[in-house]
Amino acid sequence: MAAHRKPRQRPAGTNTARTAVTIALAGAASATGFDGTGHAEPQLTPAQVKAKVDQLYQEAEVATEKYNGAKEKAESAGKRLTRLQDEAARKEDRLNSARDALGSVAAAQYRGGGLDPAVQLALSDDPDRYLDGAEFVERAGNRQQAAVGRVRRQLWEIEQLRGDAHIELASLKSRQEALNRHKNTVTGKLGEARRLLSRLTAQERARLDEGAGTGRASRSAGARDGLAAPRSVTSRAPNSRAADAVSYAYQKLGNPYVWGATGPDAFDCSGLVQAAYRSAGVSLPRTTYAQIDAGRRVSRSELLPGDLVFFYSGISHVGIYVGNGSMIHAPRPGAPVRLAPLGEMPYAGATRVV
Repeated sequence: MAAHRKPRQRPAGTNTARTAVTIALAGAASATGFDGTGHAEPQLTPAQVKAKVDQLYQEAEVATEKYNGAKEKAESAGKRLTRLQDEAARKEDRLNSARDALGSVAAAQYRGGGLDPAVQLALSDDPDRYLDGAEFVERAGNRQQAAVGRVRRQLWEIEQLRGDAHIELASLKSRQEALNRHKNTVTGKLGEARRLLSRLTAQERARLDEGAGTGRASRSAGARDGLAAPRSVTSRAPNSRAADAVSYAYQKLGNPYVWGATGPDAFDCSGLVQAAYRSAGVSLPRTTYAQIDAGRRVSRSELLPGDLVFFYSGISHVGIYVGNGSMIHAPRPGAPVRLAPLGEMPYAGATRVV
């Protein structure tokens, strides 16, 4: 019957052969450009690689400063949470002691039987002594009421502390999530930059580094053993703190750039600035966009050694001015702390730490 008729079988291998032909044709079209598009990654010139790498490093530095800010806030939130927890624990200890004292008073009253005061007066052999005792009991009762009030107040304070700690814990988790996001952004940008640089020969990479000025760091070979700042530089600093910060920066010439690092052996740009002024007894904020507000703004024509100089519209890079149109800064991964001209990057402004 027609309902049970088997479908006509196609020759074995027809679909497989047709699929293979289709794939082969598609591959040929892709290889020869028949479809108008190519999937092969375009070959970039060394100059194009440099431009892309510079952009990636700048984007990574923006993310690094956001990471630094999130880390600072997370650490502050963690400290506040610890203080709240410690304070709550101390109040709970005092609360337990107060409860124990109230329990002892209640037990003593229970054992005393609680006779009516008039009956106790009638049965007393010494009414004057009893009246004196009754007055003491009344005062003790007042003290007991005050103790109960203190316990209630302590309970309320502990609940407040627990509520504050809960809010702080939520803030800490939020900061940590932001920290991880910025960290992933930084590592992604730096990984892409390394991938692009790996497409160049060693000679091409060396030329790019030299063209970017990182070769100037070679003048500080051996600087990790300490390189004294020229007296002509420190003598022109606006104050002793700025002079000390400049001296510290000179001593760190040649040290590696590591994002998120604040010394003593590796730095990112804002970490170097913070460490230099910390050595001079001055506490600066962690991030570039906070450091620019940590002193008095000065114009480019007013710059003196020790002034902080900032770059890019987003204030994502900072260095320490050392005179003669130059600064010391931590440029980027692979480029150690070095001297560089201010014109190396788009200038954004300057601050004098006072």
